[in-house]
Amino acid sequence: MIITHAETDGFKNLKEISFDPDPKYNIITGRNAQGKTNLLEVMWIMSGCKSFRGSKEKDYISLEKNRMSAGIKILDSVREQTIKLEMTRDRNAPKTILLNGVRQKGTKALFNTFKCIAFIPDDTEIIKGSPERRRSFVDMAASQLEPRFISHINRSNSVMNQRNSLLKQIMNGADRSILEIWDRQASHEGAVISYMRNSYVEKTSEICGKLYRMISGGSETMQLEYKSNVFGKEDFLTPCGDAAYEQYYRKLRESAEYDIRTGSTHSGVNRDEIIIKINGLSAKDYASQGQIKSAALVMKLAQAEIFMQRSDDAPVIFLDDVMGELDENRQRFVFDIIKNMQVFVTTPNAGSLLPEIKGRIMHISDGRITDA
Repeated sequence: MIITHAETDGFKNLKEISFDPDPKYNIITGRNAQGKTNLLEVMWIMSGCKSFRGSKEKDYISLEKNRMSAGIKILDSVREQTIKLEMTRDRNAPKTILLNGVRQKGTKALFNTFKCIAFIPDDTEIIKGSPERRRSFVDMAASQLEPRFISHINRSNSVMNQRNSLLKQIMNGADRSILEIWDRQASHEGAVISYMRNSYVEKTSEICGKLYRMISGGSETMQLEYKSNVFGKEDFLTPCGDAAYEQYYRKLRESAEYDIRTGSTHSGVNRDEIIIKINGLSAKDYASQGQIKSAALVMKLAQAEIFMQRSDDAPVIFLDDVMGELDENRQRFVFDIIKNMQVFVTTPNAGSLLPEIKGRIMHISDGRITDA
């Protein structure tokens, strides 16, 4: 899969940008705060994902304008497709999403159409950050392999919001019998999510172990383990079905009294953890800064490799200001794995990249792009 054309205007500081990327390497240079990351970000959101920077949609539009637009053409193994997005400040005019000229109600179709992986400096939070950060990474990566996973996550989030709201109402005297209805729904969605998380973690642990041994010169090991709040390792040996739903339901009922007293849910997928170990020790607690950076890089590379194993189309790779921090050997390690993918690299200095990385070099200044 490659992007054959990209354009945008009014997205943050970007102005009247239109270009045809190189099918291999695209190097985007410029000083800080000129729009390099914004360019990657606007292409990224065309995949239907939320901003990798945590930007809210209301902040997409430039402060100087009332409207933003963006579009890409992508070529996969079957055909060329177009994605367009428009947003205005008018609250009565919702954003417009077009896929091949057909208006979409949401972003699900985009997620099924355009696949990309972003490497950003903040990726170290996958290792040293909160359990929620690791859960979010696994959910996103697993959803790229199984797009139906997104529906389960969305339904689970909706059910849990309703359940937590009901818990607070029960604290104030509402009928508690309704809680069982939400627990049944939460049990089905939660069990499915647990099994899919476990499956993805098992796949990525094997590949991360291989890649980490390579990046450490064979001197260190890396393992991942999914720690479910409901299920044990042995439970995942049988397929997800009625027995799993019932086990999840019993777990919710066991904590129901405590949940009512506190007004929030304390059992289920919202309490899961993905444990990352280097040399048998918790990376979050004991890894050095260098080990954390290497582990985060390996997690993203494993994501790309797993996707390549499952799809006829390679994902598009966005490398946002991360290559300059890597020595020559680690740069070669990264590019050897993504060599068959289209790559977009941002850097303040193109000279910091390997000399054999040749492609289209573009320069951004004040939100405008020119060929370097």
